[in-house]
Amino acid sequence: MARRILKIDPDDNLVVALSDLESGQTVAGNGERITLKDDVPAKHKVVTEQLDTGDKVYMYGVQVGTATRPIREGGLVTTDNIRHSTEAYACRSEKVAWNPPDVERWKSRQFMGYHRSDGQVGTANYWLVIPLVFCENRNVRMLEQAFMQELGYSKRNRYEQYVSELKSLYREGRIEQIKSHDGFSGQDIPAAGTRLFDNVDGIKFLTHEGGCGGTPEDAEALCGLLAGYIIHPNVAGATVFSLGCQNAQVEILKQQLAERNPNLERPVYLFEQQQYGTESRLMSEAIRQTFLGLLQADKQKRAPASLDKLTVGLECGGSDGFSGISANPAVGHASDLLVALGGTTILAEFPELCGVEQEIVDRCVSETDADRFVELMDRYSRAAERTGARLDMNPSAGNIKDGLITDAIKSAGAAKKGGTSPITDVLDYPEYVRKSGLNLLCTPGNDIESTTAMAGAGANIILFTTGMGTPTGNPVTPVV
Repeated sequence: MARRILKIDPDDNLVVALSDLESGQTVAGNGERITLKDDVPAKHKVVTEQLDTGDKVYMYGVQVGTATRPIREGGLVTTDNIRHSTEAYACRSEKVAWNPPDVERWKSRQFMGYHRSDGQVGTANYWLVIPLVFCENRNVRMLEQAFMQELGYSKRNRYEQYVSELKSLYREGRIEQIKSHDGFSGQDIPAAGTRLFDNVDGIKFLTHEGGCGGTPEDAEALCGLLAGYIIHPNVAGATVFSLGCQNAQVEILKQQLAERNPNLERPVYLFEQQQYGTESRLMSEAIRQTFLGLLQADKQKRAPASLDKLTVGLECGGSDGFSGISANPAVGHASDLLVALGGTTILAEFPELCGVEQEIVDRCVSETDADRFVELMDRYSRAAERTGARLDMNPSAGNIKDGLITDAIKSAGAAKKGGTSPITDVLDYPEYVRKSGLNLLCTPGNDIESTTAMAGAGANIILFTTGMGTPTGNPVTPVV
């Protein structure tokens, strides 16, 4: 009998349907034979034994819920018959032993990267243009218009090209052909002319809506995040616009830069508009200095680097009921391989560690890190409760529809991206990675916020697993 179900851990009383199953079918897998009491869509879960109200539900070897009503053996679990619940966790002295994977075949593997004076290696070579406050977004965009076309970095995106094709047909009076036009190429069209700087992969113009008001903590967090982008291994230098009167002051940015990289050698040009008198004077100086910075950045060339110079962010989004048994464990294995080679990985999204806290605590190398993880999880949970939410409300409608019925089911699968290696450091948002090995980074359980923070923590590449699809990327870190 072909396997139709999967039992992940011997202690589980849930199994995963590997394909659509019908009520009355007898299915087998991992030594289990179950007669189904309900139709079961692929990716959803079935109980392997009779459960009564209050019985604990297990998957991935951990508690992921509690039955809210009796469920017959072979019955489908839904939001109507189980609720999120997990076991208590605490710091303890015993730690999980780790047997690193054999990485002999990859020890001599290299990648071509940009070597920075601080020892980091970039997978790209970008110039960064950012504002300290949203008032400067327009100046950032004006600089973008001034540079991108002239230096050969702009592209006519695929959708502009498609509109251009339709416009040509209209001008030729070929309306019927527009109705049936299927000539959309789906490719971005390079800008006319060649790039002026062969070794500069691009200029990244980032804007945001913060920096003006808010609390002092908000200003420090924003400046800390921006500092992480400025010292990022994929960034050769930066142009920073400030108005002058905002909370996110230049001095705060300088302090955050010094904390992350006390001997910063890359060029960082700061322009405070209220000191320049006129917009034209500000923009002319910013353009000139940025052009000179690009000349410096262009002198850097790719050179071989060992894999321990990689810092890889681990992300999942649009997750479904197969993410935790396919893509996430695969990325987790890749994380273990990289850690065994001396590299660095980052696991974020703390709301998606709800239910696997004890495993995380036991993998922390030091008790200090274990204590900090518990403190950050508790703080995050309290902050959610103050807004009327809870961490267990994390699964989206799409998650639930595709088989992630409780947050603990989602979390236990999401945590698989972190593999099995020891946790060498626990970071709060927006701290920068300091140690090799697997790092935890406290971020929201949101794709954009999480990838933004991992890039700000120094990830020079991000691996993104998705069950249902997501367009999330990052301007300075390649997202695979």
